[in-house]
Amino acid sequence: MNPILKIHEKDNVGTCLKSICTNETFQVGDLSITAKENIPQYHKVALADIPVHSSIIKYGQVIGLSTQPIYQGEYVHIHNIESTRGRGDKKGDY
Repeated sequence: MNPILKIHEKDNVGTCLKSICTNETFQVGDLSITAKENIPQYHKVALADIPVHSSIIKYGQVIGLSTQPIYQGEYVHIHNIESTRGRGDKKGDY
């Protein structure tokens, strides 16, 4: 079983179906990705480099914006993304 769930071709993050350890390498389609840090089960990993203020796309939907550069294989969570859902001040900004 592939440890990473990627649903949509536009996704730039994947969901870890098991805990991933630093330096663990896994396949996502044709990509070979090495984790840059430990990532807990059911959390997100960057499938590509994501520049600051860029859309975070999961299941083909924008779920937030990066607050700093995020590199392939890094843990994607509240420390480096900002939600765009449910925020009236961000409506239409993404």
